[in-house]
Amino acid sequence: MTDYSQSEFVDQVVFVTGAASGIGRAQAQAFLQAGAQVFGMDIQPDFSSQFTRFGSRFIGFVGDVAQKTDCLKAVEKCLDNFGKIDILLNTAGKLDDYKPLLETDDALWQEIFATNLNSIYYITKAVLPTLIATKGTVINMCSIASLIAGGGGISYTSSKHAIAGFTKQLALDYAENVHVVGIAPGAIQTPMNAADFAGDGKMATWVANETPVKRWAQPEEVADLTLFLASAKARYLQGNIVPIDGGWLLK
Repeated sequence: MTDYSQSEFVDQVVFVTGAASGIGRAQAQAFLQAGAQVFGMDIQPDFSSQFTRFGSRFIGFVGDVAQKTDCLKAVEKCLDNFGKIDILLNTAGKLDDYKPLLETDDALWQEIFATNLNSIYYITKAVLPTLIATKGTVINMCSIASLIAGGGGISYTSSKHAIAGFTKQLALDYAENVHVVGIAPGAIQTPMNAADFAGDGKMATWVANETPVKRWAQPEEVADLTLFLASAKARYLQGNIVPIDGGWLLK
């Protein structure tokens, strides 16, 4: 992992959703290793035990990002404990099994939008006043499905396109005070994609072969990009959706 100077993030407070596994976990670990204080939110119970070696610099909150009340409680707890938020990482998300419209019922549509999009609306709105005060950063987890079709089913692709729009409008509206960008991952090997590796791993092999660099990425690679985007060196990026996709969008 990139060796960032602790002077860059030391004493900064990072709020990250989806911190129990995958990209969210890698982001939380990366910022902790860089000297930050991290508040992690996830629906998985007891996930905080993964971060005990960081002591009081990590606080976990078990809650569902799809529920407004949980989102607001998490933000309140973070501010009560750390007093501010400098960096917001809206990372939690959910796939829809690549279901097309005629196989998508109302419950799935609402579930995907509640987890992927509504959570970002609830948490960002609650955190925004402190981000304005700290001249902080918001990094939203978009996807290649934010930019093209084929990265998910109708629900997932629609929700991720909406996140890209949310990111751009937020960046425009608050450009003088808040640094806002998005990350658009391609094939990242996380528990969310475990089904692709099941059995003989045929789907995972196909995805790797279809990716120009011929492999899946690891969550730590996205975390490294996050560290850069949250740094002062990336401050002139505003509203950009940055792909990390092994060349997938070149096709």
